[in-house]
Amino acid sequence: MTNDDATEPSTLPRRQLARFLREKREGVGLSIAKAAALVELSQAALQRIEAAKTQKVRAVDVQALCDLYEVPKAAAFDAVELAKQSRVTSWYSAFAGLYSDPTFNMHVELTAAARQLISYQEIVLGLLQTPDYARALISDFYRDDCPENIERRVELRMRRQSIITRKADPVHLELLLHESALHRVVGGPRVMAAQLRHLAEIGKRPNISIRIHPFSAGYARGLLHGPFVILKFGTGAKGTPIEPPLVYFEGHGKPDIYLESADDYRRYDELASTVRSTSHDEVKSRDLLRRVAREYEA
Repeated sequence: MTNDDATEPSTLPRRQLARFLREKREGVGLSIAKAAALVELSQAALQRIEAAKTQKVRAVDVQALCDLYEVPKAAAFDAVELAKQSRVTSWYSAFAGLYSDPTFNMHVELTAAARQLISYQEIVLGLLQTPDYARALISDFYRDDCPENIERRVELRMRRQSIITRKADPVHLELLLHESALHRVVGGPRVMAAQLRHLAEIGKRPNISIRIHPFSAGYARGLLHGPFVILKFGTGAKGTPIEPPLVYFEGHGKPDIYLESADDYRRYDELASTVRSTSHDEVKSRDLLRRVAREYEA
């Protein structure tokens, strides 16, 4: 982290807000010029907001835009809070309950906007979970929730998987899965067998790479680093990133963490490269997944 990184506001809130407002404007069929005129903003000002180029977004402008786009009250409140967060100076961004609503979830939105995901995990990534595996995890985590809410959460998780399974321009996913995930039982042997076979099959898709990081590889770079996800947002016509990449850590009941600095991204990109270099290749990984699945079935 450089000194400059420590004094500049996080870009994440305004990037999220820009995406949200742009989608809502397009959803009601308004041009930038028309929308700007109706809320008494200049066209250039609204363009800067939608391009995440304005560091200090006024809450009153966001509220006016949400009213114009007929955004539900709860989502409008979250959008205004994002405008306030755009001024916060921090070397990382932490978000919790504020964006937990399924219609305005920070991580869901960012994942859907990404073009490439590189993830190291020690349990199966949500985007690749079977319904039974997801249900077992969610039920254990939300032990006091009613069955209806559990099923709603499972359904939402399954729906999110469309970003990697759709035919048109699916997100590219690389999963580096620690071998411990194959042996840490979730939901019982039957659930585990089905989950591992699912990984073996879905890993054949051209946009999905699954590689097992074996126990024998030891610690990557000599440290116990834990799970992480790198989000990349693609490049424009000139080859420059559309948005800077992010590193994401799930909070597991605490605020999620997003690292934005170039140094942090580079460090975790290098860590992912080290894990990748000591992992089984895709074919050997599929063979291992099927072998362990047979052991559960037996």
